[in-house]
Amino acid sequence: MQQTKDVVIRFSGDSGDGMQLTGTLFSDTSALGGNSIATFPDFPAEIRAPQGTLAGVSGFQVHIGSEKVLTSGDYCDLLVTMNPVALRANRKWLKKGATVIVDADSFTEAAVKRAGFETLDPFAELGISDYNIIRAPVSSMTKDALAETGLDMKAANKCKNMFALGICFCLYDMPLDHTESYLRRKFAKKAAVAEANILALQAGYNYASNTHIFTTTYQVPPAKLPKGTYRTISGNVATAWGLMAASEKSGRPLFCGSYPITPATAILEELAKRKDLGVKTLQVEDEIAGICTAIGASFAGNMGVTTTSGPGLSLKSEALGLAVMTELPLVVVDVQRGGPSTGLPTKTEQADLYQALWGRNGECPLVVMAACTPSGCFDAAFRAAKIAMEHMTPVILLSDGYIANGSEAWKIPSMSQYPEIHPPVVTEVPDGGFMP
Repeated sequence: MQQTKDVVIRFSGDSGDGMQLTGTLFSDTSALGGNSIATFPDFPAEIRAPQGTLAGVSGFQVHIGSEKVLTSGDYCDLLVTMNPVALRANRKWLKKGATVIVDADSFTEAAVKRAGFETLDPFAELGISDYNIIRAPVSSMTKDALAETGLDMKAANKCKNMFALGICFCLYDMPLDHTESYLRRKFAKKAAVAEANILALQAGYNYASNTHIFTTTYQVPPAKLPKGTYRTISGNVATAWGLMAASEKSGRPLFCGSYPITPATAILEELAKRKDLGVKTLQVEDEIAGICTAIGASFAGNMGVTTTSGPGLSLKSEALGLAVMTELPLVVVDVQRGGPSTGLPTKTEQADLYQALWGRNGECPLVVMAACTPSGCFDAAFRAAKIAMEHMTPVILLSDGYIANGSEAWKIPSMSQYPEIHPPVVTEVPDGGFMP
């Protein structure tokens, strides 16, 4: 066993292979072990593209370290691929001499040809024959491990991601207990499914341990983080929580009127869960209605919020001018994505900066801010709401798909550390009415 200060792991397979869940569970276990982490879910824009095709490859990358981790990394030390096309799609992200774990059962002649390889030896064709290739019969061994559970073949095959995760836990000397307890909670009403996934997880760990498929295993020591209570948090969740914290500090109820759009939708979903905190959410028919309902709520004394991405910001520009004219507080969260017009929903690009700064008519100044990390979205959202309410102005808060969907360890703050927010609420009309 060797100690290493950081590693980058990339899980990749078809949409539906469970790579997002696999990566999340690996990340959570790393975080609970005290590592600093940064993650990046990488999934296709297409709606469930055909299996075994490049368009359908879904991935999840996590960077764990014993020092502060700032990005999810460019190139990976370990690539876990569930089929030939995932290997082909991710070849460019391999470090020299990286370890590659493949599901040997999926490398059939038909699958290799469908992935676009010209020969039946994809490893030689990609120039990685001298890498550390682990050809594990993941699918067949998963079915063997679950033979006595009574699950049908299709259900048993869905557990293969847990078998692969067990192999990774063995490679990096990580415990299984967090994942096991998570699976029991997730499938609390389907105990047989929970136990099948746990069996597959344990089988993968035992396979790697007993067959000594790795000449070296690794430990990533805990990071020296400031004392406190930590949790993993994504940028979108942190944004939602920062807005709720600002609502609490200002005494103004939070209203979010939004039209669902990738990659911003999770903010609306997170806010919709918190009626217990007085949050009001409205899923509207389009982007224009989203901002207009938020402006109306602000006029009525609420903390008005709307969330969007590239094409939605285009549609909101006229109403943004209205909010500037009427001097109403408003927070517009723009979680940027790639491309013009309807764009590339799941791909990251900071494509809206010029539009956020200048994309309005006439004299239309407002505040534009940006978050820089997933956990930093909490502070950025809080500050955006404070500026909006205290200065009676719209504020655009920029995020992007990378920050929104990525996650990292976040030290839960004490709200006593955050300032009060004092919106200029008027309860009586002054003599002569209001002047601009």
